[in-house]
Amino acid sequence: MGHYLRHHPPVIRINTVFRRLEPPAILQPYGYKEGMVTQFLKTTQIAIGGARTLPRRYYVAPEVLAAEFEQIFMRRWLCVGREDQVREPGQYFLQQVGPESIIVLRDKAGVLRAYYNVCRHRGTRLCEEHTGRFSETIQCPYHAWTYSLDGRLIGAPSSGDIEGFSKSDYPLHSVWIQSWEGFLFVNLAEDPEAFSEAYQPLIGRFSRFNLPNLAVARTIEYDVRANWKLLFQNYSECYHCGPVHPPLAKLTPPTSGENDLIEGPFTGGFMVINEGHQSLTMSGRSCGLMVGDLPEEDLNRVYYYVIFPNMLLSLHPDYVMFHTLWPEAPDRTRISCSWLFHPDTLNNPEHNPEDGIQFWDMTNRQDWHICEQSQLGVQSRAYRPGPYSKRESLSVQFDREVLKSLGSARAQLEED
Repeated sequence: MGHYLRHHPPVIRINTVFRRLEPPAILQPYGYKEGMVTQFLKTTQIAIGGARTLPRRYYVAPEVLAAEFEQIFMRRWLCVGREDQVREPGQYFLQQVGPESIIVLRDKAGVLRAYYNVCRHRGTRLCEEHTGRFSETIQCPYHAWTYSLDGRLIGAPSSGDIEGFSKSDYPLHSVWIQSWEGFLFVNLAEDPEAFSEAYQPLIGRFSRFNLPNLAVARTIEYDVRANWKLLFQNYSECYHCGPVHPPLAKLTPPTSGENDLIEGPFTGGFMVINEGHQSLTMSGRSCGLMVGDLPEEDLNRVYYYVIFPNMLLSLHPDYVMFHTLWPEAPDRTRISCSWLFHPDTLNNPEHNPEDGIQFWDMTNRQDWHICEQSQLGVQSRAYRPGPYSKRESLSVQFDREVLKSLGSARAQLEED
């Protein structure tokens, strides 16, 4: 379980009253049995039943994106970064989720908090700077309403003449927050599915990779002119790797994929590293220490997982890469990509983290370009859904999760 669950039970808002939950019991990995061996299926063994790509409107229509925000991004747990971004009390960062701005911080007691970036007086944005550190309070720049870091309103000038006014009635609007494996997640729903239930298939699955203790070496932001779903579909298959990524195909066979999560909100598995190479880097050599206590079979594998709806997690023997994706428009997605290494890698000049970072920055840009070309194509009046290959079976599963999540809104969208 995440570091936060062990040390700081989550704080939630119920009718503006803050209550503390007891930590949930430690969970075993999904389907866990003593001595169990994880089963993997080749990508081509996953049934897709003649699936075809999504209709044009799913990539171009503003009303589809609006429905996706309401039915998916405002209801699911979203990865917003790493816990060490708010390591010290008072540290904060802002996260934009569609039209909503969220403040993520650590309060004076060390508890993780998240709030809507909205003053309770007249709705003014409280923070403009993307990152920073509050001294002891958060003050609105408009009329100086002031809040403690635990969300309580503690100052409201000239409010004494407001009949029946009580500061206790106006705390900041809180957002659910959770830490898992060093990553931070928020959920904007009023009453979301418990994180421990929603993420049950992933609990304990990656413990050998030492994720909570890894350090970010670098983060690169990308602005991609493509629908967010095209980017997830692209990540979910290596059918395109030969023509789009020749350097990648030299290091890992495009047909080597085997998957242990094959349906639902979490999908993925591993691809092998070719003999004679150690990792996915510009040189083909390892660029750092092993990230954790890895078994022998993991030393020539890279694991790739879609964590619906906005995270991609790529686990190498010597580093971990993760993306978060944020739709900005039907044809635009903002992407943040970070590379995590063992701290001793970053403290030893003999290691070269840039060897891995440069490799994936190059590969990312190849992906973004081909997805932008796909976006231009699906916008055409000539586009019609085409058949998926069996090598794209996880892309099919992603599409199914999107359609399932849209629920009744899907019928309305297809009637319009």
